[in-house]
Amino acid sequence: MGAKKAGRLSIDDMRNLINKKAGVQVAHNLNKENPTEVTDWIPTGSRWLDSIICRGRLAGIPVGKVTEIAGLEATGKSYMAAQVAANAQKMGIDVVYFDSESAIDPTFLERAGCDVNTILYVQAQSVEFVLETIEELLGSNENRMLFIWDSLALTPAISDVEGDFNPLSSMAVKARILAKGMSKLTVPIANSQSTFLVLNQLKTNITRSPSEALTTPYMTPGGKAMIYAYSLRVWLTGRKAKASFITDDKGFRIGSEVKVKLEKSRFGTQGRQCNFKILWGDEIGVQDEESWLEAIKSSDNVRQSGAWYELVYEDGKTEKFQAAKWKEKLQSENFKARVLQIMDEEIVMKFDTRQGKAEDFYEEKD
Repeated sequence: MGAKKAGRLSIDDMRNLINKKAGVQVAHNLNKENPTEVTDWIPTGSRWLDSIICRGRLAGIPVGKVTEIAGLEATGKSYMAAQVAANAQKMGIDVVYFDSESAIDPTFLERAGCDVNTILYVQAQSVEFVLETIEELLGSNENRMLFIWDSLALTPAISDVEGDFNPLSSMAVKARILAKGMSKLTVPIANSQSTFLVLNQLKTNITRSPSEALTTPYMTPGGKAMIYAYSLRVWLTGRKAKASFITDDKGFRIGSEVKVKLEKSRFGTQGRQCNFKILWGDEIGVQDEESWLEAIKSSDNVRQSGAWYELVYEDGKTEKFQAAKWKEKLQSENFKARVLQIMDEEIVMKFDTRQGKAEDFYEEKD
């Protein structure tokens, strides 16, 4: 008597079989809730940046994915991370802040909007410690979590701490650890709908090729594996001019202007750019509303004549204002609502439907 032939399994049967074999849910119906689709975003603190991250919608830091914010010195990486942490807390997400520099001041976090009583601050002793701690928390906490690592570049490997100061004695150790660590963590992060925000440094790309130096002036430490793990890479650089600084009425520098570029995006927006200003000291944070005027200047609904601007409403009515009175004008609910509507049209919808010139969305301006 011949062996009994197996019958044809349905997709649901195969899904159940695979999940039973794995012991956890790894096979999903893509038409239902699944770990591949980003359905939630954590605001960055800059509405302009949130508008360029995902094609066709207002977004932010993608929940369930790994994101990098890398920048030159004093471009506001920690400022932005603190604002992301504050916004995550408002969404009911637990925040774990790994700090390799022991430089985060509780007052700094409070000014950014964080509840320091519920944020978990951890000194990043080593790369291995950070990755192992994330793995353990993912397996123990049922609530969504935001892991902020500040920063990857300054966190040593155990061999760096225990060894000498000769860089050749631990060459590429961190890169190999990260390659193994991210291969273990990416799926658990997605399945738990947690978020991993990695802060990193931009360093000059030292190369013998003049063309590469022009096209790729910066690189990030940590090896190639991290680049593949990121769903979003946000790079922060500064403008090369004295005018890029924000000064008070006495001429003292209290902030700087930051250029933002999406170095990598799995959401159809790679290469898009925006800019905003960041305040230092007592008034920490991104000057969000101040950047909105720059974001909508190219719109047909914003006209400029000398020092005066004119905002055009949907019914054809207009309202005049000067740039110096911008923040004051935004106190009006009607004015603010119209500005946000124009922002969505110009930055989100026109890019989604490919209206206008491509260089208006990608062109680098200094």
